[in-house]
Amino acid sequence: MEERGAARPIPPDDREWWTAPDEGYWQALMEQGEIISDVVPPVEPQESFQDLEIEGAQLEDMLAAPGHVHGIHSGDGWSRAEQALAQGERFHLPVVGANRGGLLVDWNGLQGFVPASHLSEMPQSREMRERMTELARHIGNSMTLRLIEVDPQQNRLVFSERAAMSDFRSPAAILNSLSPGDLCQGKVTNLTSFGAFVDLGGVEGLIHVSELSWDRVRHPNDVLQPGEAVEVLVLGVNPEEGRIALSLKQLRPNPWSDVESRYYPGQMVEGVVTNVVSFGAFVRLEEGLEGLIHISELAEGSFLHPRNVVHEGDSVHVRVLNIDERNQRLGLSLRQARDMGQRDAG
Repeated sequence: MEERGAARPIPPDDREWWTAPDEGYWQALMEQGEIISDVVPPVEPQESFQDLEIEGAQLEDMLAAPGHVHGIHSGDGWSRAEQALAQGERFHLPVVGANRGGLLVDWNGLQGFVPASHLSEMPQSREMRERMTELARHIGNSMTLRLIEVDPQQNRLVFSERAAMSDFRSPAAILNSLSPGDLCQGKVTNLTSFGAFVDLGGVEGLIHVSELSWDRVRHPNDVLQPGEAVEVLVLGVNPEEGRIALSLKQLRPNPWSDVESRYYPGQMVEGVVTNVVSFGAFVRLEEGLEGLIHISELAEGSFLHPRNVVHEGDSVHVRVLNIDERNQRLGLSLRQARDMGQRDAG
């Protein structure tokens, strides 16, 4: 593993790393909720808690439309909000509405949003109706909050209950205190198809999907869950844009760095089939280390497709054919392993 201090800085124009949620993402979050499951059905902006009874009360009249912001033309209100953000002020605000994404609060005539991931107790259910029920219980109560984002142009006023429970450090101070190679403790706030967002105590950093694990990751929720505490490595910081690139996998040794000291041609090993394609099957030998059984090395005779021989999840014994550490290639044979097994049995 590379020395932590040598972690590569992330240049400001590296858009792959500095990709952040755009306005479409924020609108979806406020209207539909956090991306925690691919099977959760979409929620229309006008959807309310209609017909959902909480302690005998109908909630449809208590739900405010998530896109609506009171006091939109109040320049003084937004200026006051920006000042409160910079100073880390705490507020005790009433909850006036909710949706699957979080709670709606009223602050000086402006409507604010509290993402569910920034509540002290996050909703536990992934089932839409139960999740809505958990959030709806806050309506009519008050909670102590701290501003974490103010954007007058997008009419966005975002609060956090968790931030109000911690010692205040301005986002700018946190960003300026971080350097590539730093280790940080954080909590996962959101999962998207391109990575995981982690709260570092007032600012969020992104673990790009490619930095979650040495294994191939189909979706970040295969590795992390919202609310999970994690230790991360800082890869890069861009204070001007407020971006922090993080890594989980670089806290673990690269399995390819010394692969030739653990494996050699002719060795018999056991692994699990991870993917079956037209030209063969990939086998996971250990975390982040996969080898390929070419179709010619699957079995004797002819067959229509590699799936006629193996399936994903199968545990197999294979023979190592070749190792290319530089290009991270590992050739395996199932056919030769079976032949050797039959000879040994004979």
